[in-house]
Amino acid sequence: MKRFLPRGLWLALAWLLFAFQAIAADYPAPRHGVWTVKDFRFHTGQVLPELKLAYSTVGEPTGEPVLVLHGTTGSAASMLNPNFAGELFGAGQPLDASKYFIILPDAIGTGRSSKPSDGLRMGFPKYNYEDMVEAQYRLVREHLGVKHLRLVIGNSMGGMQTWMWAQKYPGFMDVAVPMASLPTGMSGRNWMLRRLLTEAIRRDPAWNNGNYTTQPPSLQFASVFFATATNGGNHSYMRNGPNRERADAALDARLKGPSTAMPTTTCCSGNRPPTTTPRAAWRRSRRRCWRSTPPTTSATRSNSASWTARSSA
Repeated sequence: MKRFLPRGLWLALAWLLFAFQAIAADYPAPRHGVWTVKDFRFHTGQVLPELKLAYSTVGEPTGEPVLVLHGTTGSAASMLNPNFAGELFGAGQPLDASKYFIILPDAIGTGRSSKPSDGLRMGFPKYNYEDMVEAQYRLVREHLGVKHLRLVIGNSMGGMQTWMWAQKYPGFMDVAVPMASLPTGMSGRNWMLRRLLTEAIRRDPAWNNGNYTTQPPSLQFASVFFATATNGGNHSYMRNGPNRERADAALDARLKGPSTAMPTTTCCSGNRPPTTTPRAAWRRSRRRCWRSTPPTTSATRSNSASWTARSSA
């Protein structure tokens, strides 16, 4: 025999959930800054006279420093959302901003930091995760004056960088939390799909060796194809496209969407959450993924971000 909760109790539970989410999103307003590094040397030996490193902070500099690293083509802004910051930075939450000084940099090639599309295009130095981590370290150490981090936490590409932080600067942090990543080079189908993504763009005549004036048309198709093939989960696709007509409508909407590089977000990961991530929040973000964001990849990133530099706008 099925048992049902009284309507009044359902309303009370709904109100509590709403109140909890409102509280969860309550954290201090982020502050934003940009630091310019003179003559930054990349792993290739190439030197950029001025490298802009953008960042956001939450909390006061007197708090325990925490470094938060975003995923591929994301930025600090992509982590400042209800699903991540709203579950971690609020009062009484794991990274309560009244106790911690939270630093969120824009990696090289993303956000407001220096990137190929600023003007150099294919003349921009080839960069990888090693360069990104080196720039993050210099930002934290030289510009913000932080001598020791309580925590380094990153998602996806940021997770790969967290592994590298732990290896390269083992004494600089107490704890490293790499999420949705593994400490290994990219290979197999993961690498092949990414190679197909970039090849689709490079082989488009509109690419013009990077000297394009509008986004190559192949970018939108390749991005949607890649995201659909690698993430989202069969159940969510079946719920939102239970028949051919609705599946076509959902796909058409994505193909007609704004032409951007592969999106990234803190949700839609198929990985189970680490013990430091609130499981209820993780489950809620999984349920909201289709409705709130395009599907993204949660696969392990490689130790080279040069493909992003070549395919991002």
